[in-house]
Amino acid sequence: MAALGLDGPVLIVAGRSAKRLLGRVWPQTLGDSHYTHEVYDFGGECWRGEIARIEAAAKTARANVIVGAGGGKVLDAARAAAAGLGLPIVNCPTVASSDAPCSALSVIYSEDGVFEEYRFYKRNPDLVLVDTAVIAQGPPRLLAAGMGDALATWFEAKTCAAGHVRNMRGGASTRSALRLAELCYRTLLEDGNDALHAMRNKAVTPALERIVEANTLLSGLGFESSGLAAAHAVHNGLTAASGTRRFYHGEKVAFGTLVQLVLEGASHAQVSEVLSFSRAVGLPLTLAEIGCDGMSAETLQEVSIRATAAAETIHNEPFPVNAAMVADAIRAADAIGVAALGCS
Repeated sequence: MAALGLDGPVLIVAGRSAKRLLGRVWPQTLGDSHYTHEVYDFGGECWRGEIARIEAAAKTARANVIVGAGGGKVLDAARAAAAGLGLPIVNCPTVASSDAPCSALSVIYSEDGVFEEYRFYKRNPDLVLVDTAVIAQGPPRLLAAGMGDALATWFEAKTCAAGHVRNMRGGASTRSALRLAELCYRTLLEDGNDALHAMRNKAVTPALERIVEANTLLSGLGFESSGLAAAHAVHNGLTAASGTRRFYHGEKVAFGTLVQLVLEGASHAQVSEVLSFSRAVGLPLTLAEIGCDGMSAETLQEVSIRATAAAETIHNEPFPVNAAMVADAIRAADAIGVAALGCS
């Protein structure tokens, strides 16, 4: 931060794991660089009320920079508060569970965890600092969830690029963005399993380093520079089903990726590759695995209507999509997942 010319005081918006792992480190490292700081305990959900409380805490602390330390929702809320106050934002993810760290947007939910909107900002974070020694101390499931989020990147990016859809920043996709998105996918296939083995032993290995890069940087650059499509819209729809609330963003996006492939009529070989990878790293393949076993027709309709709302990214698909099509694709994707589990 000193090298970037960012002035204190500093407000650290911290998740529980970040505070536990780094609470003793911050006074030393910030003190060595002559920064005063205060720590705000994140409330657990990135919603308007929590963002307002962070803004109030920053004003009380007279903060000149906000640091988000923790998972994706912590970073999103810290970034929203910093943007609201016109302050620099530093992101320090302590888990590689999503591509939130590098992006210039926040995913805003209701207090109950239902998706509400994407909130866009004028610039990306001033600094993203990822310590893989810290990441390695986290639950392997969170790394897998990050791979679920990253899994969608290539499929959504190439859909948007093929349709000449404006990206998340309002510009055109580039060949370099597409290659980064594809590299993200290839890295998942090549290193995902080995990275999980390293996580289970709290070890930092080259495979873990590459997956952390894929989950955060490659996925972040890929989706922001090319765009989102059906996979994330299905995730947003699934947040309307109460059973999904205990599952992570990336886990629901992974199932959404399978739904997108079904919706687009992807080849059997492509679907099988995604199924095989997802099964290997413990990502959900079925509705039951995201808390929706025996989903009622009414809930399926609510999810599908939410996924096809007017401003949703599912309309970046190269053909008109309606709620009935999404409901059919969800049912078909679930059946494919059930069959894959039965064969394993």
